[in-house]
Amino acid sequence: MTEHDTWLAQRREDIIDPGREIVDPHHHLWRRADWHYELDELWADTGDGHNVVQTVFLECRSEYHEDGPEHLRPVGETHYVAELARQSMADAGRATIAGIVGGADLRLPQLDAVLDAHESAGNGLFRGIRHAGARDPHPEALTIAGRADAGLYQDPQFRAGVARLGERGYSYDTWHYHHQNADFCALAKAVPGTTMILDHFGTPLGVGPYAGQRESIFSRWQDDIAAIAECPNVVAKLGGLAMPDNGFGWHQQSQPPGSDEFVEAQARYYHHTIRCFGAERCMFESNFPVDRLSLSYHVLWNGLKKIAADYSEAEQNMMFSGTARRVYRL
Repeated sequence: MTEHDTWLAQRREDIIDPGREIVDPHHHLWRRADWHYELDELWADTGDGHNVVQTVFLECRSEYHEDGPEHLRPVGETHYVAELARQSMADAGRATIAGIVGGADLRLPQLDAVLDAHESAGNGLFRGIRHAGARDPHPEALTIAGRADAGLYQDPQFRAGVARLGERGYSYDTWHYHHQNADFCALAKAVPGTTMILDHFGTPLGVGPYAGQRESIFSRWQDDIAAIAECPNVVAKLGGLAMPDNGFGWHQQSQPPGSDEFVEAQARYYHHTIRCFGAERCMFESNFPVDRLSLSYHVLWNGLKKIAADYSEAEQNMMFSGTARRVYRL
């Protein structure tokens, strides 16, 4: 058990609604010298009380090929995850990795070749691409600074790549910051034939120059989310607000938050997005292990179940599993 595991273990709760089926549509896997999160670690979290039956892996620049054509190197990540997925399917009692969202530069002229290589490497699990648009003028203030080029969402070649995903039946995931939501909305309108998944609520920031501005940012964020929801090709992932850059500071506390503290701080983001998109276009996500910096998996899903209690059984089923299965074709 790591020091961080010990910190998380200080907060234990009874599992709410333990039989409810969950598809976690957003997690990462990697084997880094300073931070290891592979199948055993994922299973330790998904098996911590909640009924998580399937998951979807999202690209995180992990295990790229170290040689060969530059444009094909991200396919190494799909090879790596497909093997872990194969292992997950061998144990019927645990969560199965049921989908893979890989990485690619959507501006490349070789995009079709990259998609073909991902499809081959994914063994039937490849579902789409995340070429994230996250970019902030103050990367030095962020724990996880985005790497996107300036003006990515407006780039004609990029938009053509996003359109190509839709033409081939793949989805487009993205992650960006709150001040980029309007640009993303314009992208969604420009490429209506591609299903787009907005990760992490558009990441309202709360650190560095954004510290102390939560209410003004929230006000602008509400309007942006309402505008994005008018684009019928966009689906919202509900989660990912426990990253250090969101500014809630939980990772710096002597004890991690419980589900009530989580709900008190963040429920309004969830309810507003659900009102705008409808449950049929929303899916709860964990964003683990990144959000694991701030809270445990069983506390997170307890909090999500408390938020979901305001909605009908049919709506809850969509947000916990149905929307993810439909969008990612699980």
